[in-house]
Amino acid sequence: MRATALAGALFLAASAPALAQGLSRAETVMGQTVDAEYERSVALLGRLVDQNSGTLNLDGVTRVGAMMRAELEPLGFTVEWKPMAAVQRAGHLVAVHAGRPGGKRILLIGHLDTVFEPSSPFQKFVRKGDKAEGPGAGDDKGGMVVIVAALRAMQAAGTLKDANIEIVLTGDEEDAGSPHRISRADLIAAGRRADVALDFEGLVTEGGRDMGSIARRSVTDWRITATGRTGHSSLIFTPDLGDGAIHELVRILAAFREELPEPNLTFNPGVIAGGATASIDESGNAAAAGKTNIIARTAVATGDFRTLSEEQTARVRGKMEAIVAAHAPGTDAKIEFGEGYPAMAPTAGNTALLAALNAVNRDLKLPEMPPLDPLKRGAGDISFVANDVDSLAGLGTDSSGDHAPGETVDLASIRRQAKRAAILISRLASEREGAGR
Repeated sequence: MRATALAGALFLAASAPALAQGLSRAETVMGQTVDAEYERSVALLGRLVDQNSGTLNLDGVTRVGAMMRAELEPLGFTVEWKPMAAVQRAGHLVAVHAGRPGGKRILLIGHLDTVFEPSSPFQKFVRKGDKAEGPGAGDDKGGMVVIVAALRAMQAAGTLKDANIEIVLTGDEEDAGSPHRISRADLIAAGRRADVALDFEGLVTEGGRDMGSIARRSVTDWRITATGRTGHSSLIFTPDLGDGAIHELVRILAAFREELPEPNLTFNPGVIAGGATASIDESGNAAAAGKTNIIARTAVATGDFRTLSEEQTARVRGKMEAIVAAHAPGTDAKIEFGEGYPAMAPTAGNTALLAALNAVNRDLKLPEMPPLDPLKRGAGDISFVANDVDSLAGLGTDSSGDHAPGETVDLASIRRQAKRAAILISRLASEREGAGR
């Protein structure tokens, strides 16, 4: 279990004048190294982006894993590829750097895959000055480049040799293999070994200001299937034929909108189909057939809902199930839930990590990073470890248009994010293992 003492220890450390008096000599070298290797970092990003690694392109994901292995092994990491054929995914890259015995254990999280499969027309890295377009340029190949740049800066400054670091780069973050007990087993185990987890998905900015992510909401998929008695449309609402499947589905969705809203919750029906026959496949493609004068026999809707805690998830699920069960006359309906991603709830320990990062910002003469409203970012892999270890997300690059053609990364953000990460990891790594836990 997480101990509250860690929050206090990190908060005091982050608030102490000693941490706000400027960079050490080693930390200055880290910043200089990041700047000197900027073009190297951009070139690495270009190579990673140009290798398609859509989640279902298993060979492509494996190739990106090999490219990251080539970056990490020269830095002293022992790298292992974890195949995930059991869940129809490529696999994960796990890299371990053994440092000073008894030092704090730090977990770095990123992902190899993107949403852009080989069939997408958006395939190439195109640099435009301090910006670049490309599939996954921000999410999450930019984040992986920040990890490499930070570690190389630590090596140049002499702080990497004593650092105990484990890196988990999943190969299916955008479409996790099922069941999660298999596809996320390595990540969860790494979280239980760690004292701190840092996630290198994208940085979020508001009004030109970098924000810190101490929380991420969950995501749970759902599917509602409503059925009714079919017949001539002139007999709808009669005792014999009832309301029909489409009216039942509409009743349910309208009740969701009326009864579910509460803080930190969103819920969305993404696809709907209804008629004499109706279906929605696993890719979200809908098919329906019927006529205007036939009462619909079947209606299907798929969507998701997002919460800020596991307690909220359980409570909302219960309310949804109760709404679905209150059938309109002559109808039936059922709701099914997917595995989903858990929530990364805001905690005192996560807040203290952000305070430690803001101490780094002060020493780098960068603005303080306020906590980001968790409504403004989606679910992510770090949520699988957040119940076991204090966590901070959003240490990757600043980008826009993620998950769509034209995804654009701010290349300049590699510099400040790598400097922040190198210094933060070095400071955390110098602390005692389990200190404050």
